[in-house]
Formats: sequence, C-alpha cells, structure tokens
Amino acid sequence: MSDVELPSDYHRRLPYGERVAVEPLLEDPFFPFEGEIQVAPLAEPVVPEPPRVGEAGGKPCMTCADPEHSAMWGDEQWVLKGGFQTGLQMVALLVPREHYRLDNLPPELTATLGPMIQRVAGAIRRIEGVGRTHFNRWGDGSEHFHIWFLARPLGMMQLRGAMIAAWDDILPAMPDAEARSNARTVAYALAEISGTPLGIAAG
Repeated sequence: MSDVELPSDYHRRLPYGERVAVEPLLEDPFFPFEGEIQVAPLAEPVVPEPPRVGEAGGKPCMTCADPEHSAMWGDEQWVLKGGFQTGLQMVALLVPREHYRLDNLPPELTATLGPMIQRVAGAIRRIEGVGRTHFNRWGDGSEHFHIWFLARPLGMMQLRGAMIAAWDDILPAMPDAEARSNARTVAYALAEISGTPLGIAAG
C-alpha cells in the first residue's frame, strides 16, 4: 500500500495489489470469454480524480466544439450521435445540445429525458433483426451528459446484460452501407414526432 489517503471504509476494505476471484464472472452465462482468464490486480484509488473531458483542467468538450459531429438526428434540445464502427446493428449516443451534467440538467430538459429514452429505444428496434435496446450512462470519460444506446440482436441470448458492450468490440464490424441504412431508419423514426435527420442519416 502507498500513502494514499483512502476516502471511505469501502475503499479501506478492498485488496489493492491482489487478484480477486474471477469465478463469479466465469459462471455468468453472458460472459463472452472462456479458457484461462486472469483478473488484473486491483489498482489503488486516484484521489482527486483526473479531470474528465470538458471539466476544468481537462481536454475541451468535443460535443460543445462541434455539436453535430457524428450526428444522425437532432432537435432544439437533443442530438443523437452514431456512425461509430460497431459490431452491433446500432450504437448511439444521446446528448443535450448545451453542456450540462446529470446533476444540473434544468427541469425543462430533464422533463424530456424520459420520453427521449423511450423514443430512441423504440426507433432502434425498428432496425431489422433487433430484439431489444439496451441503454446506460457511465459518464467517466466526458462531463457533457450522455446516454449510450446499444442494439441487442434478436435471438442472440449471449449478448444479454452488461457484457453487450464487450460483445460490440468483439463482433465483426458492421458494413458502412448497412450502418448508414440503420442510422436512417432510426433518424426518420424519431423525425416522425420531432427533429430532423442529420449527417449520415440525412442522405
């Protein structure tokens, strides 16, 4: 152990520098790996944490610098980004046009967040062969609030749950033409209610 001051009892209980048991993960039916797996030694906390993108002292916010970069749809408040090289039929990112964190989203924007999640999830399910839409929020890379959406292919039961993000990195990349077609499907489904297809979905 170093001389790092640990911030809570939880932190003080953890076995830093040791390899924790991997068996609970290996027994999960959704785990995408087999064979000899070793967990990396648990690293000590970094306190204070380094600044995220968009925070003071961090790199400039990429979303604020170019709000419609990689955009497939947008309205006055929200932009849906995509066009990433993915192994899933769709991986998209919902961001507000203005720079907010989750804790300081204004009430009028927060009121539209639930309906937007519902709309984006439904629009992604219009893509042929999509069984379900997963969504999550991590927020460790960028301060600008964002939610990830991932399409789970119909019948692909190994891809259920949190490991879908790992499967996205593992599966063969989607062909560009198919990715653009899927982006148009999602963007035009959203535009049935509001907003406009943008970028790769506008053609």
